[in-house]
Amino acid sequence: MKLATIGVGNAGSKVVDRMVEFESETNRNLCRHVHAINTARTDLAKPEYIPEEQRVLVGDTNQKSKGHGVGGDVEIGAEVMSADIDEIRRAFDDIEIHNVDAILVAAGLGGGTGSGGGPVVIDALQDMYDEPVYALGVLPGEYEGGRPALNAARSLQSFVNKVDNFIGFDNDAWRARDQTIEEGYEEMNRELAARIVTLLAAGETDDSDVAENAMDSSDIIRTLATDGVSSIGYAATAVDAQPEGLLDRWGGGGAEEDPLDDASQATKIKSLVRRATNSRLTLPCEVSSAERVLVVLSGPPSEFSRKGIESARQWLEQEAGTVEVLVGDDPRENSSRLAAAVLLSNVSGATRIETLQNQAVDAQEQIAEQQAAREEKINDLITDENDDLDPVV
Repeated sequence: MKLATIGVGNAGSKVVDRMVEFESETNRNLCRHVHAINTARTDLAKPEYIPEEQRVLVGDTNQKSKGHGVGGDVEIGAEVMSADIDEIRRAFDDIEIHNVDAILVAAGLGGGTGSGGGPVVIDALQDMYDEPVYALGVLPGEYEGGRPALNAARSLQSFVNKVDNFIGFDNDAWRARDQTIEEGYEEMNRELAARIVTLLAAGETDDSDVAENAMDSSDIIRTLATDGVSSIGYAATAVDAQPEGLLDRWGGGGAEEDPLDDASQATKIKSLVRRATNSRLTLPCEVSSAERVLVVLSGPPSEFSRKGIESARQWLEQEAGTVEVLVGDDPRENSSRLAAAVLLSNVSGATRIETLQNQAVDAQEQIAEQQAAREEKINDLITDENDDLDPVV
């Protein structure tokens, strides 16, 4: 798949940066165009792999941001992004859209720039291009407080209603208790990058790697063409450093196939897919609620097994309760790992979203009460109780 990838805000830009890093480490070329958009000059300097000329600072002349961010205010984030939308459009001019299958917008939904500005960027992209636009949204953890939850609950509606599919990532499900917040975010970004790149880079192979069960961008686009919210599972295991060749593995090189080896490979494939599905999903949800499912097996071709792929597909059909299950392989001859990425498209039963919405409602009520109490205190402070003084105007 060929992707234009745009990070909006600090969290979104970091995720995109880690995606480009993972591509480099695994010899992939998914992100053909990469941009970072931010309202804070200091945050825009943080990416390590996004080229400087592909970073866009917005709001530097706006009196409410002045290039220092929007202070977590979703309204200002949307306002600043809308005011500089022409500059953002000009930044997209270099996207060779004929070489792009889809566009991915990544954003953290707890802050102000990503949650408020992300939907504005999506609107601009959809006005300019006909290609599918997907969103990758990072939900704030419950520990982050009421304001981020309120931002996320509000922006989530905009993201999901605007894009062709929204892929969720839940911070609560991923941060370890013994980690600092910064360590937790860094590890989560790397985990998310591995899942997204492994899934969406399927079908991008060189001439020496021929997929037995070909997976290409049209399969991914069809699976994501459900609207709604999606989640990704992932599992990987180490493989032998020197695997046998593709032709030998499939019996094309004259070697006699060992039934025991084939059974072992089939079991490994099915177990890996089950582990990917039942492990920590990017957004915890009910597997049985998925409308469509797609699985990408990535690694040395010698590790693939027809029987294993078919067995994994049958198992997923039963678990998800749908016949809309695609399983394909993504050959990586020199890879030292066999990985399975599972896309659960248009899921329901995501309890974290429900919890987030309830937390947001409580936060909104608390903010309103605090504001009313503050206004009352200010009024008491400046009001003349004996009515002896008149205001100037």
